[in-house]
Amino acid sequence: MADAFEEDAENTVSIGEFLQDLEEQELEADLVLGGDEGKECTYSKGYMKRQAIFSCLTCTPNGNAGVCTACSLSCHDGHEILELWTKRNFRCDCGNSKFGEFFCKLDASKDVENTKNSYNHNFKGSYCTCGRPYPDPDVEDQLENLQCCICEDWFHEEHLGLESSDMVPRDDKGEPQFEDLICQGCATVCSFLKLYPDSIFAPVQQQTTTNSSKDKEMVEGAPLTVGSSKELSNGSSSVETPVTDNSPKEDCNGKAVLLGENGATNTLLNQCNTVAGPSTKCVVGLNLLEAPISLEKSKSMFLSKDWREVLCRCPNCTEFYKQKGLAFLLDKEDTIAEYEKIAKQKRAQHEQDQSAELLNNLGHVEKMEVLTGIADLKDEIGTYLASFDPSKPVTSADVHKIFENLAQKRRRMS
Repeated sequence: MADAFEEDAENTVSIGEFLQDLEEQELEADLVLGGDEGKECTYSKGYMKRQAIFSCLTCTPNGNAGVCTACSLSCHDGHEILELWTKRNFRCDCGNSKFGEFFCKLDASKDVENTKNSYNHNFKGSYCTCGRPYPDPDVEDQLENLQCCICEDWFHEEHLGLESSDMVPRDDKGEPQFEDLICQGCATVCSFLKLYPDSIFAPVQQQTTTNSSKDKEMVEGAPLTVGSSKELSNGSSSVETPVTDNSPKEDCNGKAVLLGENGATNTLLNQCNTVAGPSTKCVVGLNLLEAPISLEKSKSMFLSKDWREVLCRCPNCTEFYKQKGLAFLLDKEDTIAEYEKIAKQKRAQHEQDQSAELLNNLGHVEKMEVLTGIADLKDEIGTYLASFDPSKPVTSADVHKIFENLAQKRRRMS
């Protein structure tokens, strides 16, 4: 019996911890759903820049379709649903030709197929280069996967082509210290990023190397940045054959260079300009449409905060992004940070609208009574907890005491 009480005590949490955990869960859900309440199908909004998408394996076991939040709740309730987090430039498929005789309950007037939608093995429940599901039923401790901002697949740290997990930029508490990840498979098409200053790459812990002549460990003078020209030039990755035209091009100072050749050359290019913007002058100093690119088998890249704002927006670079299918990199609304920011704004507005709707349905007297009651309850809780040990759990007796004090206060005022 004593052991049972001890077990209950261990599972007890304080009211502050409970409320904080509840708030974090609600916020996390809102951030994933982008503030979408799940009441209306998003099909009429077209190919949305970013939205939460789900795959129904009951209706489309081949994983060739995705549905919005509302359809996952209304049309596919009770089905085997996969949560895919968010996808860019996606339009809800629910009820189109991929679903056979099944029609969308929220919006039946849909095209036969959404030709601009993109699908990968995530829609079948497979992730990473290993193709394993998540959560993985064969793994006891589920580790958090990381999403590539280009292909939007999810990867295990050990499958990012890194020498060790220490190459993932994290703080002392293990929290990620990067804004975006570009996986090894997408790093090649994004090799042009090595033309930019290493500051766009998130720094990692300093690496130790052995000095063979002195037989001792030495620490590099500057921190490495995964994916940068410096880090890549020090690696042992092989170099693929460059594209057909290997002739050197000129930078903005008239110096002959080969795009992506090495860190030193790229540094010269970066000195042409340092700030990106809607200008006709190129930041990188090269016409990427014509420059031959050295296609290295790059390692995964970890990008620092606001790195997209540094990208050149001159006509040639903008056209280059379009041709490579990377135009979304210039769209601020494509970023997860902006998506979550909008979600928080929708959450705050929704809470404000709910409060306003409640009060608007009341008469003036009732409205004042509700507002006064809320203020009194808030004050009473604050006064009680001010003298309360926050490390101790709040019991039902404590809650009754709060309302007894509040009732006594009202009787004195009446």
